Amino acid sequence: MEILFTDMKDEGAIAVAGSKGENLLRLGRLGLRVPPAFILGTAACRTALDTRGGLTTEARDALRDGIARLERATRRTFGGSLPLLVSVRSSPPVSMPGMLSTVLNVGMTPAVERRLLQTTGNPSFVWDTSRRFVESYVQTVSGCSPQPFSLLRDEALASAGCSSLDELDPLALRDLAHESHRLAAAASSTLPDDAFAQLEAAVAAVITSWDSPRASAYRRMSHLDDSSGTAVVVQAMVFGNWNVASGAGVAFTRNPSTGDPRLYYEFVFNAQGEDVVSGRQRVLHERLGNRLPNLEEQLGAAAAALEAEFRDMQDFEFTVQDGELYFLQTRTGKRTPWAAVQIAADLVRSRVITADEALSRLQAYDRASIHRSRLDAAAGVIPIATAMSASIGAVTGRIVLDPARAASSANSGPVILVRDDLATDDFAGLVHCAGVLTARGGRTSHAAVVARQFGRVCLVACPSLRIETDARRCAIGGRWFAEGALITLDGESGSIYAGAVPMVDERPDDAWRVLDQASLLPIT
Repeated sequence: MEILFTDMKDEGAIAVAGSKGENLLRLGRLGLRVPPAFILGTAACRTALDTRGGLTTEARDALRDGIARLERATRRTFGGSLPLLVSVRSSPPVSMPGMLSTVLNVGMTPAVERRLLQTTGNPSFVWDTSRRFVESYVQTVSGCSPQPFSLLRDEALASAGCSSLDELDPLALRDLAHESHRLAAAASSTLPDDAFAQLEAAVAAVITSWDSPRASAYRRMSHLDDSSGTAVVVQAMVFGNWNVASGAGVAFTRNPSTGDPRLYYEFVFNAQGEDVVSGRQRVLHERLGNRLPNLEEQLGAAAAALEAEFRDMQDFEFTVQDGELYFLQTRTGKRTPWAAVQIAADLVRSRVITADEALSRLQAYDRASIHRSRLDAAAGVIPIATAMSASIGAVTGRIVLDPARAASSANSGPVILVRDDLATDDFAGLVHCAGVLTARGGRTSHAAVVARQFGRVCLVACPSLRIETDARRCAIGGRWFAEGALITLDGESGSIYAGAVPMVDERPDDAWRVLDQASLLPIT
C-alpha cells in the first residue's frame, strides 16, 4: 500500500501520490513549513471507486499505520500533547480546484473535545472547531444541505448582534456548536464518536467525489482523463481559527487575471481555508502586513521560491497559526487566456523557459480568440454599483438567477449569472455564462478560479446585491432588475452598469510578438 510522507526521498513513489501529494513533497524540500501528511495512493482509491465496496482491508490497515506515523510526526513537529486532528483532501493527477471533496478537523470526537478544553485554555477555538467539523463532515460525507447550517449561523449572529463569527463569545460559540450537532442528528446524519470511523468515512467520501456531477463536467470541459481517479492526502491540521494572530489564505505568485508579476492573495483572520475558497462568505482583502508585518515578506519570498522551483505561476494555500506560517498545497495556477499569454512571454523574457516551451504551454488555447473587452472610456456612463473584480474583461448579458436557467438560456445570447454565492456545484451552469456576479465570496474562491480559467468575467462580494429568487428579480445598487434584464460587468474596475455599454476590444499582440520572435534561449 502506498503511504508517502512529505519528507520521503523516494522519487519513484511520486506517481501514485497525485499532483497535490507530489507538490507537498517538493514544498518540504524547498524548506517551507508543511504540516506532516501521508498519502493513500491512487491504486487503493481506484479499487474502492471501481468496486463501490468501500475501502479494502489493506487500505484500512494503511490508514491505521499512516495515522500512527502521523501522530509520531506531529509530536516531533509541534510538540505538546494535543490530540491529532486531520484534513482529508483529494490529490488527482491534474489539479481540479474545488471539484473534489475535502473534510476538515477529522478526529473531533466528544472525548477529544473535552481534552482540548482542558489542555488549550482556548474554549472559543474548541467550540468553533467542533462546529466546523460537524458542518464539514455531514455535508461532505452524509450529503446534508449547507443551507440549514448557514441559517443557524445567521441566527446566532443576529441574536448576539455580531457581524462575524469571530466576534461571538465562548458561550455563544458553544451554543452554536451544540445546535449544529443537534441539527446534524435531526437530519439523520451519522456522526461517529470514533476518530478512525470518521477518517474512514471521510476518505471514502473524497474518493467517491471523483464521480460527482461537477467533477465529471469539469473533466469533460477540460479534456481530462476520467479513468485515473484520485489519491487522498491526510494531513495534520494547523488552525487558522486559533486566535487573532491566526488565519487562512490563498495566494497566486502572479495576478491570474492579467499575468502581472505581483503577489495576488486573500487572507482572512481567525478563519480556516474553507472560509476563503468555498465562495459562501464575503471575503475582504485583509492585508497580513497590517497585523503581522513579517508574514507578508515571508509570502513574497515563498512565491519567488515556488516560481523558481516550478517555472510557472503557482496558486498556493496557507494557514497562519499563532503567527507561524504553514503551507498546505501548491499547484500550477489557473489563469485567464489573456494572462496565460502574458505569463508565457514574461517567463521567456526572463529566460526561465524557452520560446518553444512557452508555445507548447499555449497549445490548448485558440490564438485567434484570445482578447479582452474594455469599456469605451468615451461613453461616459455611470455605474450603479461596484464589486470586487475576480477576472478581467467586460461583458453585457441578460440576468439569470440560477445555473439551470443559465444553461437553458445561453443559446439566446450572453447571460450573466447573478447569485448570493457561487460554489463549484454550480459549475455546469457557470460554463454557459458570459459573466458572473455574486454578493459573497472572494477573488480566490474555487468558483472564481474556475470562472477565470474558462475566461468568464467574474465580480464577487457586491455589497449592494439583493436577490429575491421567488420574485425572479434582484436589486443592484438599490435598483431592481427583473430576470432577463440587461446589465454590463466591468472586470477592470469592478463596476456594474444598467443596460449595454459601448466597448472596445484588444488583443495581446505585444506578448505574441515576444513569443514569435524569441530565439531558443537556454534555461537559467
